[in-house]
Order: sequence, then structure tokens, then C-alpha cells
Amino acid sequence: MNEFQFENKHVDAFEEKSQMKMIFGKLGKVFASSIVALGLVAVMPMRAQAEDGYELWLRHARMDPEAAAFPTGFMLDCETNSPTLNIISDELQSAFMAMTGSELVRHDKLEDGTLILSSTQCSGSLQSDLEAVESDEGYIIRSENGEEIGHTLIGAKTDIGLLYGVFDYLRQVASEADLTKLDITQAPAIDLRVLNHWDDLNGHVERGFSGESIWDWFRMPDYMSPRYTDYARANASVGINGTVLTNVNADATVLTPRYLEKVAALADVFRPYGIKVYLTARFSAPMELDGLETADPRNSDVQEWWKTKADEIYEYIPDFGGFLVKANSEGQPGPQDYDRDHAEGANMLADAVAPNGGVVMWRAFVYSAEEPDDRVKQAYDEFVPLDGKFRDNVLVQSKNGPLDFQPREPIHPLFGGMEKTPVMLELQLTKEYLGFSTHLAYLGPMWEEVLDTDTHVKKEDASVADIVDGKTFNHKLSGIAGVANIGRDRNWAGSIFDQANWYAFGRLAWNPKLSSSSIAEEWIDQTFDLSNAGEETVLSMMMGSREAVVDYMTPLGLTHLMGTGHHYGPGPWVDDLGRADWNPYYYHRATADEIGFDRTKTGSNALAQYAKPLRKKWSNLETVPDNLLLWFHRVGWDYEMKSGLTLWQEMVRHYDRGVDAVAKMQSDWLNLEGEIDAERYQQISDFLGIQHKEAKWWRDASLAYWMSINGLELPEGSAQPEHSLEYYKALSFPFAPGQTQ
Repeated sequence: MNEFQFENKHVDAFEEKSQMKMIFGKLGKVFASSIVALGLVAVMPMRAQAEDGYELWLRHARMDPEAAAFPTGFMLDCETNSPTLNIISDELQSAFMAMTGSELVRHDKLEDGTLILSSTQCSGSLQSDLEAVESDEGYIIRSENGEEIGHTLIGAKTDIGLLYGVFDYLRQVASEADLTKLDITQAPAIDLRVLNHWDDLNGHVERGFSGESIWDWFRMPDYMSPRYTDYARANASVGINGTVLTNVNADATVLTPRYLEKVAALADVFRPYGIKVYLTARFSAPMELDGLETADPRNSDVQEWWKTKADEIYEYIPDFGGFLVKANSEGQPGPQDYDRDHAEGANMLADAVAPNGGVVMWRAFVYSAEEPDDRVKQAYDEFVPLDGKFRDNVLVQSKNGPLDFQPREPIHPLFGGMEKTPVMLELQLTKEYLGFSTHLAYLGPMWEEVLDTDTHVKKEDASVADIVDGKTFNHKLSGIAGVANIGRDRNWAGSIFDQANWYAFGRLAWNPKLSSSSIAEEWIDQTFDLSNAGEETVLSMMMGSREAVVDYMTPLGLTHLMGTGHHYGPGPWVDDLGRADWNPYYYHRATADEIGFDRTKTGSNALAQYAKPLRKKWSNLETVPDNLLLWFHRVGWDYEMKSGLTLWQEMVRHYDRGVDAVAKMQSDWLNLEGEIDAERYQQISDFLGIQHKEAKWWRDASLAYWMSINGLELPEGSAQPEHSLEYYKALSFPFAPGQTQ
């Protein structure tokens, strides 16, 4: 089946309490709270059929009969029923029908090979024994191989936890784990695991490269597309528990009753999957919707307006998550319009949603109307003095780096810079600066690089992951956000490999200590039906893809060299826009003698915003890594690199290496023909062709420009650019996708 839809069939509660007590007594006290028991069945393999990517990683392909021990039936131990339990039942039935070709029979008693599901939330006959599970969203999976009957036990405190556990079990099946030796205890490390949709009410998606918005506001609430259920299911399968439906460049219209009715309809679809809805709040909404003369957060009428509006939203959506706010950045209104600070603005909204348990996610992506000495310093300068002034239900949401989702940046100094305020990490799934949807760029390694970086804010290790999950500073609230790459394209994300970034975000949001390699392996197992050699090929392609993009776009710490406005293709020569920090030239400042941005004491001193060990490492030319050299330093073209090459020679080597890496991906992919269904194989092949052409464009245009500045020749063996610099400068892309309209 191509579309996953659920009928939410009614599941009867068990009435045979005495029988269940006997069953759980045999299984043992440790697992007496809630369990799933699994047995064996054989299954025949099946060749891959035509696919278009709609099913994502939830294809549930036919399995080799030797690969796993499958259940022959299932039963639910619950006194009550819930929509989530209905979903679990349907999920298991559809999954095992797809994997085995046989129906998973429902039983009302324990039999050999029966699969038993229950959560303490739904069964009064069970006693909770899940002390090791730290969250209501957590679960356990244990294999029990007794003399009489062997089982695998899954336990959870809530129905949502049980849903996560079932998805994890199916992930183990797809990965061909030994189902007789499972011993898993899982709970999410981060509380709020949220997608941020940059979707406008007119259907346009800002920086969206996978078609128009999936939210059909015009037809809602009378028609609710089955795709909304499919979306919720995909998110739940990787543990995402929240979605911000609207663009951070907010439209106050979504806060009107007409649209709140539509939002409520979406919330009803998402709720059984454990997903809360959030909205972006336009700071000037009181003026735009009800004619108030001001939006000053100290004004009592404004405060009352937001409290009344919040109460109205909760009448429509009792579990509304809260607001995401972009204020005083890129022309958005905010508290600074009234000489107030970010804390005052955030606290006004936080007070409005607090009585109903809501939160405010206040974005730290700011830069002033006046040109700063260094744009990357502004967020730290504005927010650190406010540390401790935000309400308990406010999170400051910071991008992974201090600039703007570049192919590589150092970590944002706010991670570790604010001890009293939860700092929520914002990642970008949609590849605004990494080749849109046609370039293969698996972002797991980028995010792992960020999460694993030690902030050095304490003597013991304090990685960005430790900051974000709240452990370092003992925050009660934690969060992570991903700018969604989801659109109306049939394959959801614009390309098959971009689905992996959605998947990786969910898995890292659940556990930010996971390796990007293990996540990629999971995704490959669930997405393709490959030989071992084929899996190794795809894994190698994915794990090297982001570094390839860095090499042919922004090597050695260069940054923000993309064409302005659309961010498509190279534009390092642009230096004629209204303010300096809008221009790519601002970020490299290349002359005949030098290149790079000095952020040491002799320059902007942005390094002062980091902890001493990072300042020491990054300020020293001997210890700064090559991949951040030109981010922090300004050096000559003849500067000797660690490799022994000059900076110019090393830069050219990186550009060439990036193009060559894409060519190798093309070659490797050709070897997989026949292992992958024709439709997905051909699309990926075509996209790799686009990527190789555009990687060469990036390389040639960039080198042509640098040569015009430094007057140097290319090293021996390196090909000349295909066209003149004037040719590349003349290229224009007025209708590149995803631009702000």
C-alpha cells in the first residue's frame, strides 16, 4: 500500500482479570506492569515493487524468514480503550501483514506466540514496575525465554509510551535484530521535540524545497486530508511530540477563531500520536486583529489581550503547546519597538499560557537594524544579560551556530552562556544553504558534530547535548526544534535521501547521544531492501555527503558565500546590498593578500563569548582546526597549512575533493541498479547528476573569483574553471524555490 491510513477500529477491553493475573504471575514481577509477548513464524522474502517514497521509513518490507522471530498473534490488556491503543493495534496488524503476508490474529488469552500489549495508564489490573523508565513517554522491551513459552515484553507507563515502544520494536525487526535477546529501556532525553514549519497560510513554504505546504487551510476543517494522519504517524515513529504549524515570520490571522477551528481539527488528528500543536505569535497581533494602539508588553491592555487570546485558544485546543516567537529580527515586530527587552516580551506571552501549561519558545536569531561590528556576536550580546529574567516556562531557541544554518559553523556561544535559562537547540532539516533538495547531504554528522562539542562551561564534560537536555544546569524544561523539510511532494521531503534528515532529527531529539552512523544504518534498513554490500555503499555515501558539500561550497571555515535572497549557487563576489552583513563579501573580505574574518582580540573578538578552553584553542593558529580557520582568522594566501600546502593550494584541493566526492557517489549509486525499485533509483540517480553539475559550478565559479582577487594560478593538475567569472556573475535565478514572497 502506498498511503498509510488508519480506521481506528474499536478494541475491546479485556474482561478476564483472573486469567491476566495468572499470566503476569508466570512472566515475573519485574514485568508485571505492561508487556508484549512475541513468538515465531516463517515468512517468505519478496522483491521490491515500484515505490515513490511516500511510505518513508515505514514501508515494512517483506522479511527473510531467517531474519527474525515474528509474533503469530496479539492481545491488548486494558480495562479501557483509547484512540492510541486503536492505532497500536492497526499499526501492528498492517506492519505484520506487510512483512509476513499473514494477518496478525488478535487473541483474548495468552497462547504460544501471542503478542500482549498494555500500559499502566489503561490497565487497572497491572501494578507499575517501571522504575527504570524515567518518563511517561518511555518504555521497556525485554526478551523472556522461559521453559514453557518464550516472549518479548514491552512495558510503558502510558499509551503514548507504548506506541513509542511498538515503533521501536518494529525498528528492531527491520534492522534484523535478534528478537530473542532484546533488553531495552528507553526514555526521551529532551522534553519538547518539535518540528518548526515555515509554512504560510497561502500554502507557500519559506525555504521549502519539497513543494507547497501540506496544510490545506482553505479546505479545513470540513476536509481533513489523510496525509495529516500519515504525517502524525511518521513523527510518532521517531518520537517527535510537537509541531509548530506556521511560519516564524508570523501572520496574526492564524490566531482568529476561523483559523483556530482549523488548528483544533489538526490537533484532534495529532493527539492520539502524542503530538501537540504550537503556533507562531506575531507580536503586533493585538494591534492588527483588534485595533489596540500599541503592542507594548508593559501595557495592561496588551497583557490582558494576550491572556484572553490564550484562554480562547485553550478552549479550542485543551492541550495547546504554546507559542514560538520571532521578534525584532529581519523586520519582525517585537518588544524592542517599545524600548523593552526580549525577556519582557517573552514573559508577557509566558504569563498568558502558563495557567494552561503552555510554553514560549523565544528565538535568539536576531540582528539589529544597525550594522554591528560582527553579526555573529549579537544574539549573545542581547540574551546573556537577560539570563535569569525569563519565566520558568520560557525557552530561548538558538540555532546550532551563531550565523545562519551554514554548511559548517562553530557552536553558538549561547550554549553554555546562559546558565539560568533553558536554551533550546534549533536545527534546519530543509537544506537552505546545502543544495536544496537535489544535493545529497545527510545532516546527521553535522548535528552530531554540534551536539558532541564540549562547551567547557564546567570542569566536567558539558557538551551541547548536555546543555540542551537540561542536565548541565539542572533545568526542568528542555527542547529541540527542527525546521521542517516537509512539503506536498509525493515523497514528503523533496528527495528520498532528505527523508533521512527528518528521521535523524527525530532520533537525535529522542537521544542526542546517538551516533549519526547508527541512525543512518537504521534508516537504510527501513528504507531500502539491500544486500550487505549495498547497505555499506549507501552508508558510505551518506556519511561523507555533508563534508563533500562543505568542500565544494565553503571550505576551510569560509561561510555565507551563497547567492543572496534565494541562497542558490555561489555568490562570493556580491558586495552591493543595502547593509554590509547582507553581502557574502562581508564574511570573507578577500584581498590580494589575505582572506578570512578576524574574530580574535585583534578583530571583532567574537571569541570572547566562548569558554576559555575554546577561546585558547580557536584563537591560536597552531590549534584551530582547519575547518574553522577562516571563520576565526584572517591569513595570507601563502599561509602554510598543517598539510604543508599553502592556504591557496589547500583551498583548491578541498574544492576538487568535493567535486570528486560527488562523482564517486554517482559511480557507487550505479552499482546499486537492480537492488532498488526503478522509480526511487532513477530519481536519486538524476539528483546526483544535478549535484555533480552544481558542485562543479560551485567549484569553478568560486575559484574564478578567488583567482581574480589573489592573482594566483591553479596548482598543477587542477582544471581551469569552465567559464569566465563574468559568465558566473551574470547568472540569475529569480524563481528559485523557497524564496520569501
